[in-house]
Amino acid sequence: MTFYVENETDGELPFQAEDVVKLVCEAVLEAENCPYEVQVNVVLTDNAGIHELNREYRGIDRETDVLSFPNVDFSEEGVFEIDEDREADYFDPDTGELLLGDIMVSVEKVFQQAESFGHSVEREFAFLVAHSMLHLCGYDHMEDEERLVMERKQEAILQGLNITREQGTALR
Repeated sequence: MTFYVENETDGELPFQAEDVVKLVCEAVLEAENCPYEVQVNVVLTDNAGIHELNREYRGIDRETDVLSFPNVDFSEEGVFEIDEDREADYFDPDTGELLLGDIMVSVEKVFQQAESFGHSVEREFAFLVAHSMLHLCGYDHMEDEERLVMERKQEAILQGLNITREQGTALR
């Protein structure tokens, strides 16, 4: 599995973002029983950068914490059944990996929300990566029922990694 992490900000996280991305992404893929090796791109940006993307792609003129850009059109959330006629769109021809999508995280929001929620920066970052990975796996939270499913999955993944509000992260 390949996880690319690019930092487009001057801000630095107090941990190795690549390590948290790998840990959380692998846990989500395992929980979702993904049968493929995957490729995920994570871009660390700032509030101004994510504000621009949110306006451009979602028509929402404000900053947000995380944006997900799925590459796979799932017929059902978390069901990795790829039609043969779509394989060229979804798989890297060189590596054979499923191109799951891109995640954009505002580093500024990570710090702001960690302080606001009273937990570690690592826990907030891990939460946003788990949340976004579930979007890349076809989940959404437009309806209450969908939101509850995502919340349960996020919490189970983070608990399974011992990344709790009290503990912070399993990487320490």
